[in-house]
Amino acid sequence: MLRNSLSKKLLTSVLSVYFVLTFVVTCAQIYAEYFNTKNYIRNELQILQQTFDGSLTRAIWELNTDQSVTIAEGLIAIPMVEGIIVRDDSGEVISRLGRSLDIHERTPKPLAQETDIIEDTPSGLFGYTFPLVFEFSGRETQVGDVTLFSSRDVVVSRIIVSIYLLVGNAMIKTAFLILLFLLAFRKHLTLPLQQLTEQVEAVEPDALDNTRVRLDTHQQNELNVMAQAFNNLIAKVIEYRDKLKHTQKELLKSNEKLDQQNIELEHEVARKTSNLSQAMMDLQQQKYELEKQKLTLTEEIELRRQTEQELLAKQREMLRYMDELNSTQERLIGSEKMAALGGLVAGIAHDINTPVGIGVTATSFLQERLNELEQAHDKQTLTPTELAQFIGEAKQSVELLNNNLARASELIASFKQIAVDQASDAVRTINLKEYLGEVIRSLHPKLKNTEHKINIQCPDNLILNLPAGAISQIFTNLIMNSLIHGFEQIKHGHIDILIREQDERVLIDYRDDGCGVNAMQLEQLFNPYFTTKRDQGGSGLGTHITFNLVKQTLGGEISVSSKPNQGLQYFISLPKDLPKPMQMFN
Repeated sequence: MLRNSLSKKLLTSVLSVYFVLTFVVTCAQIYAEYFNTKNYIRNELQILQQTFDGSLTRAIWELNTDQSVTIAEGLIAIPMVEGIIVRDDSGEVISRLGRSLDIHERTPKPLAQETDIIEDTPSGLFGYTFPLVFEFSGRETQVGDVTLFSSRDVVVSRIIVSIYLLVGNAMIKTAFLILLFLLAFRKHLTLPLQQLTEQVEAVEPDALDNTRVRLDTHQQNELNVMAQAFNNLIAKVIEYRDKLKHTQKELLKSNEKLDQQNIELEHEVARKTSNLSQAMMDLQQQKYELEKQKLTLTEEIELRRQTEQELLAKQREMLRYMDELNSTQERLIGSEKMAALGGLVAGIAHDINTPVGIGVTATSFLQERLNELEQAHDKQTLTPTELAQFIGEAKQSVELLNNNLARASELIASFKQIAVDQASDAVRTINLKEYLGEVIRSLHPKLKNTEHKINIQCPDNLILNLPAGAISQIFTNLIMNSLIHGFEQIKHGHIDILIREQDERVLIDYRDDGCGVNAMQLEQLFNPYFTTKRDQGGSGLGTHITFNLVKQTLGGEISVSSKPNQGLQYFISLPKDLPKPMQMFN
């Protein structure tokens, strides 16, 4: 019996195609059902948001946290809602119920300004983030946002019955089709093929004259054509067999003639082979001499190649060391800049806390007095004296708020400009005296706990067109070096910054009355990684960065002079406008 039946293969191929097609169609139907149900749930979430938006917004506006949590608990009770996150205007989470994304816990996102769609995540969650906007006196104020989550589990639970119906329908159709194909293949292919195979196997090679293949079916199909072709083949075989016998007799005669000619050819080949052998020996001797010369040249070429490879390897190693050294230096310089910027951020944040705290206290006091005034008005016990007293206290609170908010705004503006400039090499136009004032204000957290003084003498209308970040970084490094190194044992230090114009250049004379440095330290002052406080965390890159900013970034000149216990003095010369090649480079 055949192990690999043609009918089985054909049936398997047809059914395989049908199975794949049925599987793809069923999957497509399930996906379409899933997609439609998911869109329906998204629309329900939007309708749900429109329903509770007003009450939740008012609760957050009125700082009614309990009511906000109660609304959130009511929403999470809805079957299609898997999770909810409610945040106030500062981004703080008021309520988090059910499932949510981990990213909301690790890196709080800013408030959503408009409806934000949350697509499918690996955890299966999706939903919307809606802004909560409260309208008061014709003005809209965002008081927070709310995020609603649903999941693919909810979608699947709604379409599970449809999935069962689709799968069951596909299985019934497939079973019926398998039975139909089995019956049809057995009747029209398997049985006729079996009959044809049995008759072909019964054919005897020695008795082909009366051998013929016949099928019981009278349909003119491929099997009948195959049987007829086999019968024609048998007839041709009989004809060719007769011709073969005649040809064999003629072949015997031709073989006798060929034997005679072969003997003659062997004698001729032996004679020519002898001549060729002598020629081959001569060629072999010449080949040996050429190979010897080739070996000598190969050894010399290989020696030169090895020498060249060793030189190239050493060159590549030197280039790699240079690249690693430059890369390490750039990373250290970047780390130094970011460390300085981090210190600036910490100091400014500490200074801003004071006016903001005073503002919060004044606001709380004003809110308390407003509540008392409202209670007196509701009880109709409000007197003119109490009203006048409240007006006076309100004016004082508003004035206190305005002063402290203005102070915080000034600190933030100075810090914002200096921080942006230090992180960017963009060229912009600045008033040098005003800009130095912003730099000094940004260093206020480092100066406020000391008794050191900074004196700036600069023309009021000195305008520069240079990378402001480089100017900020230069003066920040110089001042911080004076505070850390120059005034280490000095309580009342003085820093003088004298600036004047000369043609198209700016001359800067920076000096302090600190402890200074000796001649050996002065020679290494601008070298990278040179520091006298390495055991205290010093990197030795401050003056090196300053030197590179003056020379390379700004196209200026810098020199330094100092003596022990006589302070340190820098002389800096800068162009007013950055040269065009440097602008293109920046």
